[in-house]
Amino acid sequence: MRLTRAIIAVLTVGLTLLLSGCSFSWIDSINPFSRGTPRNLPADLVEFEQIRSVTESWSLNVGSSDNFIFTPVATYDSIYAASAKGTIVRVDPQTGSEVWRIDAGIPLTAGVGTDGHTIVVAGKNGVLLAFDSDGKEKWKAQMSSEALSAPAVGGDMVVVRTLDNHISGFEADSGERKWMVTRRAPPLMLRSAPGIAIVGPTAIVALPGGRMISLMLANGGTNWDVVVGDPRGTTDLERIADTSGMPAVLGRLVCAASFQGRVACYDVVSGGGVWAKELSSDVGVSVDDDFVYAADEAGAVYAFVNLRGQSVWRNERLAYRALSTPVSFERTVAVGDLQGYVHFLSKEDGGFISRTATDGSAIKATPLVVGEKLIIQTTGGRLLALMIN
Repeated sequence: MRLTRAIIAVLTVGLTLLLSGCSFSWIDSINPFSRGTPRNLPADLVEFEQIRSVTESWSLNVGSSDNFIFTPVATYDSIYAASAKGTIVRVDPQTGSEVWRIDAGIPLTAGVGTDGHTIVVAGKNGVLLAFDSDGKEKWKAQMSSEALSAPAVGGDMVVVRTLDNHISGFEADSGERKWMVTRRAPPLMLRSAPGIAIVGPTAIVALPGGRMISLMLANGGTNWDVVVGDPRGTTDLERIADTSGMPAVLGRLVCAASFQGRVACYDVVSGGGVWAKELSSDVGVSVDDDFVYAADEAGAVYAFVNLRGQSVWRNERLAYRALSTPVSFERTVAVGDLQGYVHFLSKEDGGFISRTATDGSAIKATPLVVGEKLIIQTTGGRLLALMIN
């Protein structure tokens, strides 16, 4: 079995702290935050002729992500980002100027979710915080445990999944909890951030254990429940099959990937399977009008025809560079890595187009496309906008 950077064995929420304090070699080998020798050394950077040039439009410091994943989000006129120490910023996407910067008052574990009116982040000890578009606190709510995935905001609701596998729906204006769904957690889970996507009247929720479900925003009722990755093997470690990253939605298509499982697409309304391919990913997928893009745990990047699943290309030259989710950007596929590089691959054949360095810290957050700009948030705390010529 291949054990890579993504796994932190989490037996229960309480056991997380126990494992992080252990020094056994097998835990070090699967712990992405261990200072021990990596199990697989990252591939050297490939030399190539850069076909297109990349320029930095603007850059600012948000603050470190520490051991969490903070992903920026965009509305029609703003970008929101947060950091582990509690900083939240609203930024003009064109100029990079700060509209406001606030301190949440507590350390944060996940964020940001927004519909442009309500900005929501998850804090330490299971606190959920909501702010208005001016950065003023709207409400505060207590969750059943901490959240590692950004809350989703839409349809006048805030939906969040906590480490104990409770999914809760809060009223966006008041913070009142309207419903809670409890799913049984597998014995071991990735310490990752499977996401939630609001689609019309539903929330599409990626879950540990290889499942993805559609819940009604109004009452939390289950619309459909599908298996992205089937747990296999005889030990709990071998049976880790968590769904990874954010469900990727395009029209009636919703796609996802799982660790030691598959990349698969479904009908967003019925949950009916469209296609599936064997692939183990710890970061998830993205989709555009033509292809579904995925990065596997070994660092290979793939493109599949979005409606039928045929493999278009595969690039294996970024092996074990701890890639982010790859995204479609200006006729390229952009993906970040553990050393803060952003690689631009050809959308047509996966060949290298360009590459640029950021601040040298890992890029775990999925790059965000805002018009002609690619927004990157590094774990070191830089929020920057790139353009490709």
